[in-house]
Amino acid sequence: MISKSTIDKIFDTARVEEVIGDFVQLKKSGSNYKGLSPFSDERTPSFMVSPVKQIWKDFSSGKGGNVVTFLMEHEHFSYPEALRYLAKKYQIEIEETEQTEEEKIHADARESMYLISEFAKNYFHDILLNHEKGKAIGLTYFRERGISDESIKKFELGYALDEWTAFTDAALKKQYSLEFLEKTGLTIVKENKKFDRFKGRVIFPIHSMSGRVLGFGGRTLLTDKKVAKYLNSPESDIYHKSKVLYGIYQAKQSIAQKDNCYLVEGYTDVISLYQKGIQNVVASSGTALTPDQIRLINRLTQNITVLFDGDAAGIRASIRGIDLILEQGMNVKVVSFPPGEDPDSFARKHAPAELEEFLNKNTKDFIQFKTSLLFEDTANDPVKKAALIRDIVQSISKIPNVIQREVYIQECARIMDISEDVLFAELAQNIKKKNKDTGEKVRQLPPVTGVKKETQQVAKVDQKFILEKKIIEILLLYGNEEVEFIDYVSTFDENGKQSIKTVKYTNTVSNEIYTHLHDDEIEFTNEIFREIYHEIIYQLNQNQEIKLENFVQHSESELSKAVSDLIMDEEKDVLSDWERKNIIVKDKKKPLRKLVSDVIYRLRKILIEEKIEELKKEMMENSASANDPEASLERLSAVKDYNDLKYLISERLNLVVG
Repeated sequence: MISKSTIDKIFDTARVEEVIGDFVQLKKSGSNYKGLSPFSDERTPSFMVSPVKQIWKDFSSGKGGNVVTFLMEHEHFSYPEALRYLAKKYQIEIEETEQTEEEKIHADARESMYLISEFAKNYFHDILLNHEKGKAIGLTYFRERGISDESIKKFELGYALDEWTAFTDAALKKQYSLEFLEKTGLTIVKENKKFDRFKGRVIFPIHSMSGRVLGFGGRTLLTDKKVAKYLNSPESDIYHKSKVLYGIYQAKQSIAQKDNCYLVEGYTDVISLYQKGIQNVVASSGTALTPDQIRLINRLTQNITVLFDGDAAGIRASIRGIDLILEQGMNVKVVSFPPGEDPDSFARKHAPAELEEFLNKNTKDFIQFKTSLLFEDTANDPVKKAALIRDIVQSISKIPNVIQREVYIQECARIMDISEDVLFAELAQNIKKKNKDTGEKVRQLPPVTGVKKETQQVAKVDQKFILEKKIIEILLLYGNEEVEFIDYVSTFDENGKQSIKTVKYTNTVSNEIYTHLHDDEIEFTNEIFREIYHEIIYQLNQNQEIKLENFVQHSESELSKAVSDLIMDEEKDVLSDWERKNIIVKDKKKPLRKLVSDVIYRLRKILIEEKIEELKKEMMENSASANDPEASLERLSAVKDYNDLKYLISERLNLVVG
């Protein structure tokens, strides 16, 4: 178990904007950062990070919290795993306290699979570097392919011995479960037999964006055509081929920094380019590009450059991926290598400067690429040329941004020497067809008939919840602020005429709220608000001030999340960028006295109204039984007193000013 002092050091050192920046492309927005949600498919940023408060909030999904809860939500880490990840990132030595038996036993299926995958990665890597056969076969192969020792270490490459059960036996010896060896696909079990899936292959571990090992790719070194050249881990609870990209872990920082991602096909393509200084590169691992893979890149950049082999047939087969990228609202460019070359072979033959120059000179817009690729086939055939134009316009119709579509139409008209009006007409047809296809899936409303329309029930607003939430929000954000408050004192002259005198005094916001709630014996009805309030009072008794970081870093994730939600709701206006639009958002800190007094009076008023209703109900029940007239008179008197108090509070509410 990780010690409390280590946890405190991790929270003190880790920067939420740095950690989240490894997974999400963040842009400065005032004192905060904003970006696209990593939890939902969106085109308008609803994800916000506050470096000052060290919290984040995703307004599209409702998720939020501190740096640890982000890793738990995004990477499905357990609490200890998230802490270990941060300790590794910031080079913090972990102090352990003794675990209980229950803690040692507890591990769910996914975590077991992650642990086995991590063991397998280390095992294969060790065999490659230290085993006689690993060095003679695996290491020799990598070096012949021009892969350096540094890259072997960086990508944690490995080798599986050409023996039926070498890996499985090693894993079982280390007491890893055969059940999870089979679930990860590392071991194939048939009846009473078991054998290694990747035997005799060089190994490419496939990492998540955070560096967890999800699965493996294995390349055979045999020339037998009956043996599959590449073999991937099967689909599992932790490995979904359509949702991962090879090299994303090693490339993520470079992609975000350069605001561009090079997309290739194979493992060695990634490694060869990486060695030559092109580090913002990932591979689809030989599979057709999927929307999930594109969205993974979209977390880091909106710009993708697809690198195609110099094989025309392969290019045509892969060109569908361009439309998928456009559909996701991303910008796509293309580079095609000379005939007979692929990114791996070309990178190995050229110096870093030559490679970079080639990529810069040969990067084309997707329209230029499509026309240069297919224009030769059209020759002077008007039918084929028309088909090519329709194909390009169809791609343009995938783009969600209207302005971007128009720019591309203008570019297409220029290149193909055709009227813009004709292209816009074709574009309109494509969009109309797409909308029609979508519309068919939408449930049609029934025709209007003479049936009486039912009155829609309006959900009752829980005013008490809103006010309790507002009190906690004020305490967390402004509890330590000193404010000049006003009390209203009733005075009477010799003629008995009443007047209200104002008395000014200075108090902290937290003390002011605590005094009123304590005097009226008000308890929070919402459980999480009650828990936060008691924690606030405890802090005030200990430190005489509220320390926000103690809530943000709280070990109870529900409490931490609730606090983050409350705080970040204050920052929601930043997402709309009102200031840039010359719309002034009212500063909530200025009328703080009014805010505090108003919320206390309103809560009192609601509680009084509830008490009046309770007394009236008791009076009606007592009247029905007619057995205690004296008690009824007492209740009637109490109702009158509460009504007078309610009237007084209403007056005070009208008197409250900023």
